[in-house]
Amino acid sequence: MNVGILGGGLAGLSVAAHLDHEYEVLERDARCGGHCFTVEEDGFTWDGGGPHIIFSKNQPMVDYMVSLLAPNVRRARRNNKIFFKGRFVKYPFENGLYDLDPQDRFECLYHYLNNDAPKPTNFKEWLYYTFGKGLTEKYLLPYNEKIWNVRAEELGLDWVEGRVPKPPIEDVIKAAVGVETEGYTHQLWFHYPERGGIESVPKSLEQRVRKITTGFEARHIGRRGPKWVVSDGREEREFDRLVATLPVLDLATRLEGVPTAVVAAVRALRYNSLIVVAVGLAHDRLPDYTAVYIPDPEILTHRISYPGAFSPHNVPRGRSMINAEITANAGDGVWELSDDAVVNRVIDDLEKLGMLHRRDVCYARAVRDKYGYVVQDASYRKHLAIAKAYFESTGIALCGRVAEHEYINMDVCIERGMAVARRLNAEA
Repeated sequence: MNVGILGGGLAGLSVAAHLDHEYEVLERDARCGGHCFTVEEDGFTWDGGGPHIIFSKNQPMVDYMVSLLAPNVRRARRNNKIFFKGRFVKYPFENGLYDLDPQDRFECLYHYLNNDAPKPTNFKEWLYYTFGKGLTEKYLLPYNEKIWNVRAEELGLDWVEGRVPKPPIEDVIKAAVGVETEGYTHQLWFHYPERGGIESVPKSLEQRVRKITTGFEARHIGRRGPKWVVSDGREEREFDRLVATLPVLDLATRLEGVPTAVVAAVRALRYNSLIVVAVGLAHDRLPDYTAVYIPDPEILTHRISYPGAFSPHNVPRGRSMINAEITANAGDGVWELSDDAVVNRVIDDLEKLGMLHRRDVCYARAVRDKYGYVVQDASYRKHLAIAKAYFESTGIALCGRVAEHEYINMDVCIERGMAVARRLNAEA
């Protein structure tokens, strides 16, 4: 059996690295990695798909990713903050209440303990129901509407479990009176490549892959008798089975014969695009934070991160870097801005917040990712079920974040690639 793997991102490479059958990975770009790509330029190393770190509730997957990188790997402790009213508040917000002024601290604690919000039907109602008015309105609601680029009442509840855990009452009370607590403990410690950025993970997997063709974009997919035929407009490949890790929104338009109702369901699936702006500074006096969350709607970026905190080799000696993430969508006015305009807006915003001075900027660049975040609105499950059922009926296996159109991290992408390989290995 000959298997065609469409896309050489983390999921596609994971399938290939664990597949016993003959196969070929067809990757559109000149290099593999997908969202896990790293820019190395002017002595700076930064992740163009946003900051990716290695953490998971699934310890065997952490161990596997660390083994892929060894010995090029380091372990570090999270030091995230939330920038609120000019203060750097401990992350997550409910564990940093003592960093707030007394009135904000009181309102967060009072409404958390005295909360009669009704049972939720959408994400906005869930925030009030779970955290109360204070925590919700001061941070959780503005931040989430900023990162998802939609009103919170449009979001469903499917994705919340495990992503936004409810803190124990005792932790919130302790935080309010100044007793140190930690939230999101599964990501308190993380691993990251010592050198080469997060692209070192797919590069390590790539070493285990026997056949990859880069520069081959699957523009047309169809049948020729019992075989699948994949064309990039110049060449064709024939396969017995297909694994698709490219965006399902692209797959629906490139596979011949997809019913109109299925195309409509796929088009109804929502996503956010991502712009990452890297700003290099001609000094090394940044704080030792890993990331800072910024809920203020007047500031373009929703989160900044510090590549030098992930690994000291990410920045040249005597210099430092801030990366800013911005979610956008075609037509919202932000996506249409030029790269220079976005870079200048980020620098102006961060200078206004006191996080840098323009005179210190020695490097700046923006990169874009069309399919940045999956947006799970109220109709998400219905539309996704229609799409998955159809592609499964054709025998095409969907695998990975953009193919399955699901908000999953690196660990799950690799794990699902392994699972697809096991299923195919079990076939004759």
